[in-house]
Amino acid sequence: MTTPPQGLQADDTAGRRGPLARLLPERGPRRTLAGATFVNAFGSGMFMSSSALYFTRVVHLPMSQVAFGLFAGAMVGLVAGIVGGRIADRWGARETQIAVMLSGAVFMCCFLLVDAFWSFVLISVLTGVVFAADKSSRAPLVRGFGGDDPAGFRAYLRAGTNLGISLGALAAGVAIQLDTAPAYLSLVGGRALAFAGCALALLRLPRLAPVEAPPLSGRWEALRDRPYLAATVLNSLMSLHFAVPTFLLPLWIVEHTEAPRWLVSGVLVLNTVLVITLQVAVSKNVGDPAAAGSRMRWAGGAIAAGLVLMMAAGELPAWASAVLLLAATAVYTLGELWHAAAAMEYSFGLAAPHAQGQYSGVFGLGGGLAEALAPAVLGTLALGLGRPGWLLLAVLFLAIGAAARPLVSWAVRTAPRPRTYEGPVA
Repeated sequence: MTTPPQGLQADDTAGRRGPLARLLPERGPRRTLAGATFVNAFGSGMFMSSSALYFTRVVHLPMSQVAFGLFAGAMVGLVAGIVGGRIADRWGARETQIAVMLSGAVFMCCFLLVDAFWSFVLISVLTGVVFAADKSSRAPLVRGFGGDDPAGFRAYLRAGTNLGISLGALAAGVAIQLDTAPAYLSLVGGRALAFAGCALALLRLPRLAPVEAPPLSGRWEALRDRPYLAATVLNSLMSLHFAVPTFLLPLWIVEHTEAPRWLVSGVLVLNTVLVITLQVAVSKNVGDPAAAGSRMRWAGGAIAAGLVLMMAAGELPAWASAVLLLAATAVYTLGELWHAAAAMEYSFGLAAPHAQGQYSGVFGLGGGLAEALAPAVLGTLALGLGRPGWLLLAVLFLAIGAAARPLVSWAVRTAPRPRTYEGPVA
């Protein structure tokens, strides 16, 4: 049985905790890490919702140049995530995370000084490295402080992240409504403060000594780990669906259904609320790769069903279309939740404990590629081909979900260097 790090013992005052306290992890490293994650997510929500407007309306860059700079930063960041994870594994995740957060604060302040295309591209690349290194260097902390219920803690962090992003987006909405240069500048400055606040909170975490690497482990073993690469590819393909609520569904509602336009916000709110409230419950009992494979199969079925319902809404009158789209969003979100639970287990459960950061960087590389390609894939099939494209997408997600468990099991059995995959190790 894994012994939790110091400070993760059961809280003997749990019975006297108030209603709000019961919603939080017990006092100690887990609550500190959850708080730091929430602060960072709040800043991310502010910046993601307003960055394009800031660069076009305040810096006065053309949208084509903004798109190129953001894309360049994202692509460079994908590779940097693996390097950042390896640094966290070898030199300490806490120290690496603090350095990443402080770097993010500095680079965000540099965005306030950008006044030309090439300076924008340079800072975009640097912030892209920060965003990718943030995820991979945080993974060893999540693993190390996971305690006796690592899957539950990871689900809690994801729910908290979604809540933080949503609240940050609401704050950005106020500035967007004002539509003034000072309002947009305050959002960029707020993102810098969120990075700094996260770094300050992380100082309260105890230091986690890096897990000793076994002999002959290799420098970049995650890139040669067949089971992990199989899970990464499957997760990357399944992750194409994450663009459904933010890209595909809004365009479908506005251009191809009779539903009212306000429903675009309605389905996004429903999706967000369901993710925040149900993620922890849905992630229970997902504690090994076999269970993750089952959830991937469930996810494929639910996502496929949601897509078919969305497609059907295009042929109905306004009120019926609105009702069906809300139902479709609920079904789709259940699949999203199952997929997230499976992905978190694959990312941590199949990773070597001594190289969690490096492995998470590889897993994030697959997810990042899916994020970059998703709009083109979903738009071409669903919006370009119509009903056949929607059905093809549904079949695709069904197939990915059905293939996950047998393919990962096969990869584990046939790996040239078989090993026992462990849970979180302190």
